[in-house]
Amino acid sequence: MTTTPRPNAPPLDSFWMPFTANREFKAAPRMLVSAEGMYYRSDDDRPVLDGTAGLWCVNAGHGRRQIAEAVERQLKTLDYAPALQMGHPVVFELAERLAALQPGGPEARLDRIFFTNSGSESVDTALKIAQAYHRVAGQPSRTRLIGRERGYHGVGFGGISVGGMVNNRRAFSTLHGVDHLRHTQDLAKNAFSRGQPLHGADLADDLERMAALHGADTIAAVIVEPVAGSTGVLPPPVGYLQRLRTICDRHGILLIFDEVITGFGRLGATFATDWFGVKPDIMATAKGLTNGALPMGAVFVSRPVFDAFMQGQDGMIDLFHGYTYTGHPAACAAASATLDIYEDEELFTRAKDLSGLWEDAIHSLRGLPHVVDIRTIGLMAAIELDPREVAPTRRGYEVFVDCFENGLLTRLTGDTIALSPPLIVEEKHIDELVQILSNALKRLS
Repeated sequence: MTTTPRPNAPPLDSFWMPFTANREFKAAPRMLVSAEGMYYRSDDDRPVLDGTAGLWCVNAGHGRRQIAEAVERQLKTLDYAPALQMGHPVVFELAERLAALQPGGPEARLDRIFFTNSGSESVDTALKIAQAYHRVAGQPSRTRLIGRERGYHGVGFGGISVGGMVNNRRAFSTLHGVDHLRHTQDLAKNAFSRGQPLHGADLADDLERMAALHGADTIAAVIVEPVAGSTGVLPPPVGYLQRLRTICDRHGILLIFDEVITGFGRLGATFATDWFGVKPDIMATAKGLTNGALPMGAVFVSRPVFDAFMQGQDGMIDLFHGYTYTGHPAACAAASATLDIYEDEELFTRAKDLSGLWEDAIHSLRGLPHVVDIRTIGLMAAIELDPREVAPTRRGYEVFVDCFENGLLTRLTGDTIALSPPLIVEEKHIDELVQILSNALKRLS
């Protein structure tokens, strides 16, 4: 089957598409025109099973009327209000709801919320808060930021600097004073892991080496994805995150979790911090916050970090940072309606209930042509393919296109196919997903 433009297709020239080979796409576009539940519909009227929750964000499935109606009501009541020196009720109400998702006492809770408009903005906000915290806490020398190889933290200059995906960095200048931990993938020891791999917790000790190299008193924060998503779903080795937390505590370094992907139920708990039992000092979120309906992010800040900013002179601005659309009323309405759905349908724990079925289904693809690794955790998975020596990334792209043409949307990252279906997925959808993907892999040369 070949995807071709439809007679009523819009002109394609003007839109410069992100993270896309524009000329290749526009020669054979793949167009989605509607969505409901677990399925998109293509412009040639085919159902396309959503194997990626849109882009890791449509956790409650598509076409949620409850969200659309909440946004409509809000736009008719208050379409916009500035967040600088002004407020509106729905943003404060949403912040209280998000803060309540964090269990534990005041020292452990991440219950101070700063709103953004995307995951990239959440990351850059978290990094700026970390550096500013040390300044107001009397340690202005702590400016260095530590990321991780193969990490993805959005596309802001802060995010690409602490990120470790080479193609996201090579064409742009990056911030000075940044270093990177090694990534945790080890095919020799951990291939075809279910859940957390057993080997690699010692890689967290890279942070000790960097503290010795740069001086611990120069390091503001280390940022990691609890599960590295965009690089191809790399679950942390057993004990790795706990070890990072211990090292950060030892040296007074803030720990930031980038939960833009893992937040809001992806692993089978509200956040990955709950799943792994490790509390960061700052947590960046977005994507599932509004079920992808409107752009919005939220940065969760621990009480001690927030309180440090509240010690200055009365009437002075606490943090010189923010956005025109911080806490946008319509986005707040979308987020609140989304939280209602998550709670009413108990979607935060659904991935835990389905994880065994999901693992068995995805790992059944082991042994198919060119499959060198399969990784699963929660409702996330990656199928890594052996790249062609003369054309790396093309095998992955061919599987991605084959799947779409046969009714399945996957996520492509190099020669790895990543999967993260909406949390409303059922066994029949998992069976359909695996069948389409299996057939595509069998056709692969």
